Amino acid sequence: MSAVGATAMVLAAGLGVRMRPLTNTRPKALVEIKGKPLIEFAFDRLCAAGVEKAVINVHYLAEQLEAWARRQAEPRIEISRECEELLDTGGGLVKALPLLGSNPFFVLNSDSFWIDGAEPALERLRHTWDEAAMDCLLLLCPKEKTLGYQGRGDFVLSDDGHATRRTTDGEGLVYIGAYLVHPRLFEAAPQGKFSMNLLWDRAISRGRLFGIAHSGTWIHVGTPDAIAIAERALAE
Repeated sequence: MSAVGATAMVLAAGLGVRMRPLTNTRPKALVEIKGKPLIEFAFDRLCAAGVEKAVINVHYLAEQLEAWARRQAEPRIEISRECEELLDTGGGLVKALPLLGSNPFFVLNSDSFWIDGAEPALERLRHTWDEAAMDCLLLLCPKEKTLGYQGRGDFVLSDDGHATRRTTDGEGLVYIGAYLVHPRLFEAAPQGKFSMNLLWDRAISRGRLFGIAHSGTWIHVGTPDAIAIAERALAE
């Protein structure tokens, strides 16, 4: 298998505040859709893409996620613990870098919940990856292909796939919690807590942030009300 995307990071350390009261007693990644924890949908995608090793970061109710990880047969799972402090998306990745290797790796939010189009989204990311041109390749979704999302989008794409921020008065494609990234993007990154938005903006300034538009449907599972929407989408 290609070294691109042989490893993945799954972000699962968040508090899941907006998903309360369901997250009063379990991490958001273990909230269930039709009896299946959200994180398992993400891992289904990774297994289908042939990912060999996944790193999960944990903080809130970490013992539950670690117990879940021990029950999984594949891919091989390693844990990055953020017991003392939540490090946000960027800081969590920097802490886990020693476990992620030197090749481009996938990053998924543990609550990323999408339905694929004709070609699986992770395979599309892998096939689109250009080592010479890219530091990061985002999976983005047209608003009309989202369910439960009320925002105005996050990024716009040029004809050649370069990603930039949407203008304040414009509409954009929605960031849906998945991307492929090279470890070099984290060179000179700050230590401690910070958002990946910092590094994405650096990549934009260098012309090295790219994206593709998702060809399927994305379901925004952000609140308890969204669970019913997701379950209907799966049924259909």
